[in-house]
Formats: sequence, structure tokens, C-alpha cells
Amino acid sequence: MFAPHSQNVLGIDPGLTRCGYAVLRVVSSNEVSLTAIGVLRTKPEDELPNRLAEISVELDALLDEYQPNAVAVEHIFFQSNVRTAMSVGQVSGLVLSAAAKRGVAVAQYSPNQVKLAITGWGGADKAQVQKMVKQRLKLNSIPEPADAADAAAIALCHIASSPFAMRVAQSMGGR
Repeated sequence: MFAPHSQNVLGIDPGLTRCGYAVLRVVSSNEVSLTAIGVLRTKPEDELPNRLAEISVELDALLDEYQPNAVAVEHIFFQSNVRTAMSVGQVSGLVLSAAAKRGVAVAQYSPNQVKLAITGWGGADKAQVQKMVKQRLKLNSIPEPADAADAAAIALCHIASSPFAMRVAQSMGGR
């Protein structure tokens, strides 16, 4: 019997100053590993269009390098700071567009959905989520900065939330 094809899931924690990303390789529901993790950064003093363009270029590079089968993005339902909500929404739009242009499946998850999938409780705090990310990915330490750990949690949420979709994609040999 042939080994199943692995899948790459790109998790994104959108932000204008710090946009967290994590690429997880899924071989089976029990075998998930961290391939890449980090943060795309822009300078707050730069003009908004330039910052968005910089993130767009870096997102394209991530999508080209890792060729994910799915992109999971945190979806913000509520944000008390309107300026932050606008910038998060703009970066999220870049991610959705870049993935759609490549025909990559996209899913959005609320912070509560991510917390529930990772810890079993939608009211978990950031530290609990980070600890579970470390445990589930068998890492020696919690990924830093927090935006990167959040991106890994979002990717793990997608894997936990869509095992049927992941199996179908695997049986089809990828995308």
C-alpha cells in the first residue's frame, strides 16, 4: 500500500505590523509537523499602500514556496479598536485573494473556534493555546512571537475542523 500524500496547511494570523504564519505538514490525523513559522513585518511609519504591497509580495513568496493545499485565516468578528480592525481586514483580504488566485481552499475561523479546537474550551487564554500548540506539534518551546504561535493554532484548528476535507484531498493526491 502506498503512503498517503502529505498536505500543507498555511495558517495566517493577519496583522499589518506583524502577520504571523505557520506551515504545517499533514500526513495523517496523528502525524502533523511544523514546516515553517514566522512573522511578516512592516514598519508602522511606512505608507499603508507600501505596507500592504510588502505583505502581498511576502505572502506570494510563502504560497509559491510551500504550495499549501489549504489556507486558514483568523477571522475577526469584533475589535474594539477600529483602526486595528481595518488593518487586520485589509491584510486578511490580501491573504484570501492570493489563495483564491491560486485555487487554494481557504477557511476562516474566529478566535473562539481556534481556542475550542486547540484547547477544548472557547474561553481559553493565549497562554493555554500556546502551550497546546507546543504540545501538539511536539516542539521544545512555545513558538515566538505570539503571532507565529497564533498562526500555528489557526492551522491546527483547520486540520481538526476539516479532517474529511483533508482525507479527500489526500486521496486525490494533493490539490
